[in-house]
Amino acid sequence: MQFKKSWAAIPLSVSLLFPTGAILTSAAEHEHGGKVSEAVSNKAVDLRATLESILSEHAYLAVVTMQKGLDGAADFEAAAGQLGENTDELSKAVGSVYGDKAGEQFKEIWSSHIGYFVNYVTATAEKDEEGRKKALKDLDTYRVTQADFLAVATENRLKASDLEEGLKMHVDQLIWAFDNYGAEDYDKAYESLKESMHHMFGTGKGLSWAITDQFPEKFDNLSVDTKAADLRESLNNEFSTHAALAILAMQKGIDGAKDFDAAAAILNTNTEDLTKSVESVYGAEGAKQFNEIWSSHIGYFVDYVQATAKEDKAGQDKAMADLDAYRVTQAAFLDTATEGRLKAADLEEGLKMHVDQLLMAFDSYVDEDYGATYDNIHEAYSHMFGVGTALSGAIVDQFPDQFASAMPADMPKTGMGGMSQETDYTVLWVTLSMIFIVSTSIVMIRRKTAKQQ
Repeated sequence: MQFKKSWAAIPLSVSLLFPTGAILTSAAEHEHGGKVSEAVSNKAVDLRATLESILSEHAYLAVVTMQKGLDGAADFEAAAGQLGENTDELSKAVGSVYGDKAGEQFKEIWSSHIGYFVNYVTATAEKDEEGRKKALKDLDTYRVTQADFLAVATENRLKASDLEEGLKMHVDQLIWAFDNYGAEDYDKAYESLKESMHHMFGTGKGLSWAITDQFPEKFDNLSVDTKAADLRESLNNEFSTHAALAILAMQKGIDGAKDFDAAAAILNTNTEDLTKSVESVYGAEGAKQFNEIWSSHIGYFVDYVQATAKEDKAGQDKAMADLDAYRVTQAAFLDTATEGRLKAADLEEGLKMHVDQLLMAFDSYVDEDYGATYDNIHEAYSHMFGVGTALSGAIVDQFPDQFASAMPADMPKTGMGGMSQETDYTVLWVTLSMIFIVSTSIVMIRRKTAKQQ
């Protein structure tokens, strides 16, 4: 397939390029209160967040769809449909940069690799080893074609060889997640799922860097590679992964699936990792207090699933009441942490949306209204990018000196498809210090809430 280098000269429609980023920033300001820092939300960083959102959701939906296909699940068509909508969204973003024709060509290439994954699933189900090999060979061919497309489109800001390497990792992670699922090695399956989502944040960062470098005037000559942008990405990643894995674990729970324990375990990894980080800096007591407040709402969702399985309406009502109480405590926690930059009332509203979206996704799944299920999954996933934007904005405003960034001269070290190999411990320290500031105030918050009741 031939690609025209003249695409790069096509005028960029900024308003079409990153509607998701703009919408999420607006939502973050509305739901969580206050104006988001320009260091966290500007044309360049919003582009990065938009691409990270679409690409990481692709990985999640692809793995889920492959699982559903192998299982012959009733919601397979709905999952595949949502994956198709994700492709449409990504293709429109590409078309808004390089023109409608390029967007259509990108969609053709991108859709092909989804089809090859479907072929791999079908061959696996039919125990057709030759079919599996053919699908893997087709995926290798896809990598070359996709890499050439992006290298030409970005005028070699992204090198074809690097792109092929990044795409190989993407393909391998999805295949590993599926193969391990089929082999009933569920812990490895869910580790690969989580890694595949994480990987696509690096892809979004690399692609957004190339676009902003190619069209600097359209992005106010701003960089996507800053400490503030990295913080927003980190929080977006953690929050969106939480929503995605929570919904999947709830589905597995109500189905009595053999992989429920593994799905629940991977859901807890973010909490466990963060708790260990807090403990390493501030000791066991501060870590214990943080773990308690965050873990509680995951437990309440589990309670809701169990009550639903038992057709226990009183149990469902109790779980929902507990989630309401959680919202108050969590909102007070974040209000205190950010020294009022995030308002408790606004936070409670945003947390209500998060809780409602997960419950609607679950309830519609139980009711076999799968179209509604996957609509709510998409909304829940996207919503958490607004949460990450709001919280990162508050932290940057609270600790501005820690996020002063010079304009980088070179492409960020993402491997174009992988996350940066460098960890910003300054960002980690600021985030953890925010947690520590409020961890000792949890008891006082709860006492105040109890007195009000």
